[in-house]
Amino acid sequence: MATDHIRYDILAQDALRGVIRKVLAEVAATGRLPGDHHFFITFLTGAPGVRISQHLKAKYAEQMTIVIQHQFWDLKVTDSLFEIGLSFSDTPEKLVIPFNAVRGFYDPSVNFELEFDVPLADEDEEGGEVTAYPVATAEKQEDGAEAKPASDEKKEGSVVSLDAFRKKQ
Repeated sequence: MATDHIRYDILAQDALRGVIRKVLAEVAATGRLPGDHHFFITFLTGAPGVRISQHLKAKYAEQMTIVIQHQFWDLKVTDSLFEIGLSFSDTPEKLVIPFNAVRGFYDPSVNFELEFDVPLADEDEEGGEVTAYPVATAEKQEDGAEAKPASDEKKEGSVVSLDAFRKKQ
Protein backbone atom coordinates (compact mmCIF):
# COMPACT_ATOMS: atom_id res chain seq x y z
CA MET A 1 0.00 0.00 0.00
CA ALA A 2 1.30 3.44 -0.90
CA THR A 3 2.15 5.98 1.79
CA ASP A 4 -0.39 8.77 2.18
CA HIS A 5 1.81 11.86 2.22
CA ILE A 6 -1.22 14.14 1.95
CA ARG A 7 -2.87 12.64 5.10
CA TYR A 8 -6.42 12.50 3.81
CA ASP A 9 -7.52 11.05 7.15
CA ILE A 10 -6.50 14.22 8.99
CA LEU A 11 -7.97 16.48 6.30
CA ALA A 12 -11.32 14.64 6.46
CA GLN A 13 -11.48 14.85 10.25
CA ASP A 14 -10.66 18.58 10.13
CA ALA A 15 -13.43 19.11 7.57
CA LEU A 16 -15.95 17.25 9.73
CA ARG A 17 -14.90 19.25 12.78
CA GLY A 18 -15.79 22.26 10.63
CA VAL A 19 -19.40 21.01 10.67
CA ILE A 20 -19.41 21.23 14.48
CA ARG A 21 -17.71 24.64 14.37
CA LYS A 22 -20.30 26.01 11.92
CA VAL A 23 -23.28 24.65 13.86
CA LEU A 24 -22.01 26.01 17.19
CA ALA A 25 -21.16 29.38 15.59
CA GLU A 26 -24.73 29.68 14.30
CA VAL A 27 -26.11 28.86 17.76
CA ALA A 28 -23.74 31.41 19.32
CA ALA A 29 -24.90 34.07 16.84
CA THR A 30 -28.62 33.52 17.53
CA GLY A 31 -28.31 32.56 21.20
CA ARG A 32 -30.61 29.57 20.81
CA LEU A 33 -30.90 26.16 19.25
CA PRO A 34 -33.14 25.89 16.18
CA GLY A 35 -36.19 23.64 16.42
CA ASP A 36 -35.69 20.51 18.49
CA HIS A 37 -31.94 20.34 17.85
CA HIS A 38 -29.67 19.65 20.81
CA PHE A 39 -26.14 18.31 21.03
CA PHE A 40 -24.20 15.71 22.96
CA ILE A 41 -20.48 16.51 22.70
CA THR A 42 -17.91 14.04 24.04
CA PHE A 43 -14.39 15.35 24.56
CA LEU A 44 -11.13 14.38 26.24
CA THR A 45 -10.75 16.23 29.52
CA GLY A 46 -6.95 15.93 29.49
CA ALA A 47 -6.41 17.13 25.92
CA PRO A 48 -4.21 20.19 25.35
CA GLY A 49 -6.17 23.42 25.70
CA VAL A 50 -9.16 21.94 27.55
CA ARG A 51 -10.09 24.10 30.53
CA ILE A 52 -12.59 22.75 33.06
CA SER A 53 -12.85 23.05 36.82
CA GLN A 54 -10.78 20.76 39.04
CA HIS A 55 -14.05 19.29 40.34
CA LEU A 56 -15.10 18.18 36.84
CA LYS A 57 -11.57 17.03 35.97
CA ALA A 58 -11.50 14.83 39.08
CA LYS A 59 -14.90 13.35 38.25
CA TYR A 60 -14.17 12.84 34.53
CA ALA A 61 -10.45 12.13 34.36
CA GLU A 62 -10.38 10.93 30.74
CA GLN A 63 -13.46 12.12 28.90
CA MET A 64 -16.92 13.52 29.45
CA THR A 65 -20.05 14.32 27.52
CA ILE A 66 -21.86 17.63 27.75
CA VAL A 67 -25.40 18.29 26.60
CA ILE A 68 -26.21 21.60 24.96
CA GLN A 69 -29.96 21.92 25.12
CA HIS A 70 -32.02 24.01 27.54
CA GLN A 71 -29.63 26.07 29.64
CA PHE A 72 -26.30 27.33 28.38
CA TRP A 73 -24.73 30.76 28.22
CA ASP A 74 -21.72 32.68 26.90
CA LEU A 75 -21.20 30.37 23.92
CA LYS A 76 -18.19 31.66 21.98
CA VAL A 77 -16.71 29.93 18.96
CA THR A 78 -13.29 30.50 17.38
CA ASP A 79 -11.49 28.63 14.62
CA SER A 80 -9.85 26.27 17.12
CA LEU A 81 -12.18 26.01 20.15
CA PHE A 82 -15.46 26.86 21.81
CA GLU A 83 -16.28 28.23 25.25
CA ILE A 84 -19.59 27.60 26.98
CA GLY A 85 -21.26 28.08 30.33
CA LEU A 86 -23.24 25.11 31.66
CA SER A 87 -24.76 24.14 34.98
CA PHE A 88 -23.76 20.88 36.69
CA SER A 89 -25.97 20.06 39.71
CA ASP A 90 -26.91 23.75 40.00
CA THR A 91 -23.24 24.81 39.91
CA PRO A 92 -22.34 27.10 37.00
CA GLU A 93 -19.17 26.09 35.13
CA LYS A 94 -17.25 27.60 32.24
CA LEU A 95 -15.71 25.08 29.84
CA VAL A 96 -13.16 25.72 27.10
CA ILE A 97 -12.99 22.87 24.59
CA PRO A 98 -10.67 22.80 21.55
CA PHE A 99 -12.24 21.12 18.54
CA ASN A 100 -9.23 18.77 18.41
CA ALA A 101 -10.30 17.38 21.81
CA VAL A 102 -13.78 16.40 20.57
CA ARG A 103 -14.30 12.66 20.22
CA GLY A 104 -17.97 12.69 19.37
CA PHE A 105 -20.87 14.90 18.34
CA TYR A 106 -24.47 13.72 18.31
CA ASP A 107 -27.73 15.51 17.53
CA PRO A 108 -30.48 13.03 18.49
CA SER A 109 -33.24 15.19 17.01
CA VAL A 110 -32.09 14.20 13.52
CA ASN A 111 -29.97 11.15 14.43
CA PHE A 112 -26.76 12.82 13.22
CA GLU A 113 -23.49 11.56 14.69
CA LEU A 114 -19.78 12.14 14.13
CA GLU A 115 -16.94 10.26 15.81
CA PHE A 116 -13.27 11.21 15.73
CA ASP A 117 -10.06 9.32 16.40
CA VAL A 118 -8.47 11.30 19.21
CA PRO A 119 -5.79 9.53 21.24
CA LEU A 120 -6.15 9.51 25.01
CA ALA A 121 -3.46 11.49 26.82
CA ASP A 122 -1.59 8.32 27.82
CA GLU A 123 -1.58 6.87 24.29
CA ASP A 124 1.48 7.34 22.13
CA GLU A 125 0.73 10.00 19.53
CA GLU A 126 3.55 8.82 17.26
CA GLY A 127 2.40 5.54 15.80
CA GLY A 128 0.39 4.40 18.83
CA GLU A 129 -2.81 2.48 18.29
CA VAL A 130 -5.87 4.69 18.38
CA THR A 131 -9.29 3.19 18.94
CA ALA A 132 -12.48 5.20 18.69
CA TYR A 133 -14.68 4.86 21.77
CA PRO A 134 -18.45 4.89 21.65
CA VAL A 135 -20.07 8.24 22.21
CA ALA A 136 -21.22 8.43 25.82
CA THR A 137 -24.89 8.76 26.48
CA ALA A 138 -26.32 11.25 28.87
CA GLU A 139 -29.75 11.50 30.38
CA LYS A 140 -31.50 14.83 30.16
CA GLN A 141 -31.61 16.76 33.42
CA GLU A 142 -33.78 19.73 34.20
CA ASP A 143 -30.73 21.99 34.06
CA GLY A 144 -29.89 20.69 30.59
CA ALA A 145 -26.37 19.55 31.44
CA GLU A 146 -25.34 16.08 32.39
CA ALA A 147 -22.04 14.37 31.95
CA LYS A 148 -21.37 10.67 32.05
CA PRO A 149 -18.17 8.86 31.27
CA ALA A 150 -18.25 6.72 28.15
CA SER A 151 -18.30 2.97 28.44
CA ASP A 152 -14.94 1.26 28.79
CA GLU A 153 -16.00 -1.14 26.06
CA LYS A 154 -13.95 -0.49 22.92
CA LYS A 155 -15.21 -0.75 19.38
CA GLU A 156 -13.58 -0.48 16.01
CA GLY A 157 -13.28 2.97 14.40
CA SER A 158 -16.17 3.90 12.16
CA VAL A 159 -16.25 5.42 8.70
CA VAL A 160 -18.44 8.43 8.05
CA SER A 161 -20.07 8.47 4.65
CA LEU A 162 -19.84 11.82 2.92
CA ASP A 163 -23.13 11.03 1.13
CA ALA A 164 -24.90 12.22 4.27
CA PHE A 165 -23.62 15.74 3.56
CA ARG A 166 -24.55 15.89 -0.10
CA LYS A 167 -27.65 17.76 -1.20
CA LYS A 168 -30.56 15.50 -1.98
CA GLN A 169 -32.04 15.98 -5.45
